[in-house]
Amino acid sequence: MKVLDLKCSHEHRFEGWFASTEEFESQLSRKLVACPVCSSTEVSRMPSAPRLNLSSTRGETAPQAPQPQAAPEAAALQARALHFMRELIAKTENVGERFAEEARRIHYNEAPARSIRGVTTPEETHALLEEGIDVMPLPVPDALKEPLQ
Repeated sequence: MKVLDLKCSHEHRFEGWFASTEEFESQLSRKLVACPVCSSTEVSRMPSAPRLNLSSTRGETAPQAPQPQAAPEAAALQARALHFMRELIAKTENVGERFAEEARRIHYNEAPARSIRGVTTPEETHALLEEGIDVMPLPVPDALKEPLQ
């Protein structure tokens, strides 16, 4: 198993686990490797120090080279953003493609008031705002749309 340090075109850093370097290259060329934060498939491999486990032959623990890390501030910001997104998803009802319709029903007191989320086009979002319906476009990373395995 190969553990690779990766980053996307937006400088989000993450780890990827692959059976081999060739498998990583194959998945990368087919756009199957995506950033867990922004879903970008423009991913590149970061330099990483090799990990040598010599303890099995010598009976001692081999020192590990320090791994490159994102700036602590960026990593903390990314963690807070993901926490916020998870909390938002947990506290809202997903109405999917019916978002604009349901937002209007709530606004005009035709449905119970509640926090909803869903999908709409930029034009539909603009129309809702012009009607005085408060909406906030918020792109959710694909990694948060499905339950974790």
